[in-house]
Amino acid sequence: MKKNFLIALWFTLVTTVMFGVLYPLAVTGIAQVFFPDRANGQLIQKNGKIVGSRIIGQSFTRPGYFHSRPSSAGAGYDATASSGSNLGPTNKNLLDRVKGDVENVRVENPKALIPVDLVTASGSGLDPEISPAAAEFQIMRVTRERGMKEEDVRALVQKHTKRRDLGFLGEPRVNVLELNLDLDSVHPLR
Repeated sequence: MKKNFLIALWFTLVTTVMFGVLYPLAVTGIAQVFFPDRANGQLIQKNGKIVGSRIIGQSFTRPGYFHSRPSSAGAGYDATASSGSNLGPTNKNLLDRVKGDVENVRVENPKALIPVDLVTASGSGLDPEISPAAAEFQIMRVTRERGMKEEDVRALVQKHTKRRDLGFLGEPRVNVLELNLDLDSVHPLR
């Protein structure tokens, strides 16, 4: 009995050190050497200051910016509270929130169909991208607020539209932070 207990204790200590310390350090070290940008969160800097991450969404509320998807993560885009709302499709709270978002977005472009990703949160609540249709829906507002030509804004959206990975994986998408930063560099808000 004592022998079995000691074997179990040693096994626990050895595997804890191997898989709880050495393995994570090795994986982190390899990631830092071969993929440093990805290992460090794909941070975006502007003028030497970190302004966000390519892979974590953030809220843009001013009318001169493209808006992200709604977020259910904490108070909104809270990376420490990443998750969806877990509300089912018949939940009154979810239906009321989506209905309110639809009414708010409809004011912006009353005759256009509203892309679903402008009124629904992603599973993580941190999605940094919107569909090309959601970006197209917002072009008129951004054009008007920035005093730009529509074709110039549309060209920036096209520039930031990423196609399907390997030609068949995922959906086309537009990174909102990168698009807004490019807008600021081309034509800053007044």
